[in-house]
Amino acid sequence: MMRATVLGAGVAGLCVATELVARGCDVTVIDPADRPGPHGCSWWAGGMLAPFCEGETAEEPVVRLGQEAADWWERQGVAVARRGTVAVALDRDRRELDRFARRVPQHRQADAAALAALEPDLDGRFDRALHIADEGHIDPRAALFRLREGLMQAGVTFASGQADAGGLTFDCRGLAARDALRDLRGVKGEMAVLRSTDIRLSRPVRLLHPRFPLYVVPRGDGLFMLGATQIESDDRRRSVRAVLELLSAAHALHPAFAEAELVEVGADARPAFPDNLPRLQRRGATIYVNGLFRHGFLLAPALARMAAEMACEGTKPEFLYEDHR
Repeated sequence: MMRATVLGAGVAGLCVATELVARGCDVTVIDPADRPGPHGCSWWAGGMLAPFCEGETAEEPVVRLGQEAADWWERQGVAVARRGTVAVALDRDRRELDRFARRVPQHRQADAAALAALEPDLDGRFDRALHIADEGHIDPRAALFRLREGLMQAGVTFASGQADAGGLTFDCRGLAARDALRDLRGVKGEMAVLRSTDIRLSRPVRLLHPRFPLYVVPRGDGLFMLGATQIESDDRRRSVRAVLELLSAAHALHPAFAEAELVEVGADARPAFPDNLPRLQRRGATIYVNGLFRHGFLLAPALARMAAEMACEGTKPEFLYEDHR
């Protein structure tokens, strides 16, 4: 039985541990915190499993490999809502909808009546929309706890301090791994959570805008996650500017959000490499799994599978990075 130590219990580390356990490995997970929480970048994710929408700006592997995510999360016992994504734009930004349609060919055009059938509370708000049907979303916080619970039931050891299970080490520490991965950078993302009983949405809705795009993800019980900010910085402070932009865009999507309760505001820095694609990199007995950028819950399953296959089966993964320095 192969022994492995996983450093980091964010989405990357938990997915890697899950794939290793599935291959019969004896796994120890080391993380300073004893459970998922606001200390981790994964806590602030939107949870959208939207490979086609991400293809608007992302590279081809994100679209292709991201299509594995929904099935993978369901196999782990995570509830996946498979209702697709809706994209809309204000009248003055109609060109953004046309541009998005060109870059996301998997869409279906929806007129006002079709949009009202998809999302009744948006009836009369927009005269056209795009429906990307083959996408889904999850509650990322519930998903983290579900993975941790499954690993504990499988006998995985969780430690907060130094521990060594022997064998290989999988370094999944995100930005903390910059002590070894010098070209890793932080990309700041900010989010807000609102509660409203005056509007209902059943799927993520993207409000397209040339400067302040917004996505709204329903989380049940009247909760909505707002996100979209992307700043080249590893600063984790929550900014007034970002909150104002998010709330203004939400109000433009539907005025009912003006009366919503502001439940939470959060910010963190996502780890990314210069090309915004993830990497697997091996140095001796350590395999670095990092650089998920804004695609954590979308790409972590595929990246974890590749890492486990490389370690257990000797394959050469697609995202293998060979440092020839």
